[in-house]
Amino acid sequence: MLVLSRRDVEGALDPDRLVDAVAAAMADLSAGNGSFPTRTGADVADVGGVLIAMPAYLAGAGALAAKLVAMFPQNAARGLPTHKAIVAAFDPATGTPAALMDGEVVTAMRTAACSALSARLLARADAAVLAVLGTGVQARAHAEAVRRVRPIGEVRVAGRDPNKAAALAAELGGIVARSFEEAISGADIVCACTHSPDPVVRGEWVRQGAHVTSVGYNPQGRELDPALLAAALVVVEARAAALAPYPSGSNDLLWPIRDGAFGEDHIHAEIGELVAGTRPGRTSPEEITVYKSVGVAAQDAAAAALVLEAARERGLGTEIEI
Repeated sequence: MLVLSRRDVEGALDPDRLVDAVAAAMADLSAGNGSFPTRTGADVADVGGVLIAMPAYLAGAGALAAKLVAMFPQNAARGLPTHKAIVAAFDPATGTPAALMDGEVVTAMRTAACSALSARLLARADAAVLAVLGTGVQARAHAEAVRRVRPIGEVRVAGRDPNKAAALAAELGGIVARSFEEAISGADIVCACTHSPDPVVRGEWVRQGAHVTSVGYNPQGRELDPALLAAALVVVEARAAALAPYPSGSNDLLWPIRDGAFGEDHIHAEIGELVAGTRPGRTSPEEITVYKSVGVAAQDAAAAALVLEAARERGLGTEIEI
């Protein structure tokens, strides 16, 4: 079995190929071309963490993989990543373990890649101003990924910690916004990457024609204002995952549906349906679009397959016997 370190994975994952691989994986998921069970988790209630298991089989790519991810939001206050993960890849013909790899890079890059895919499919072609909400791993990954699919000329960074926001803005060549509202106002694309228990994107702050992506997760809260969702064209990775109970689904959608703000049919499409062309995307330049991500294992399997292919080509990693 091949063991791949964080550095190996970083060296193996090509961000442009990853967007295309994730697009194919999302089309497979929406077409039912494989096996994609909703994730399950073991709560670590005393510290507010959860260990989540995410297996998937992508028939189109011939990829069989499973991710174990520990989500501990309180790590942010400790200066530690909120997500720690490993990914195991298997031979789809025999079930033989093929590789074990660092999952933090996979998680960050595949999540950002699917948000970039949503921007490629839904954001206006001339989108030039990007607002990044949050200062962690996902915020950085999203800024880098979205820049690859749209002509971003200005990046605004907003976060609860001004020092972290300033550091990330300097790293990205962007500017620091004094508030989430200031970052969002007039932005063409908004990437929400927080663990906030309260909405950080409100409908009245979002300009007409903007595209919003949301990947933040907090079991006690939500990242998006229900009024924004009610007024927007909403796209998800998988309806079943988005509407499943914790730890799979999203409070951003579950709570407004529970409260009667809108129904399940307000979810316009799965992103794989947009890729395949079976559902339309943006219908006008003024329409607000939202991509709400909960994270699905199909993306991890697609990324793991790319990593394994590149690692074998370049001689990366360490072979071990188990």
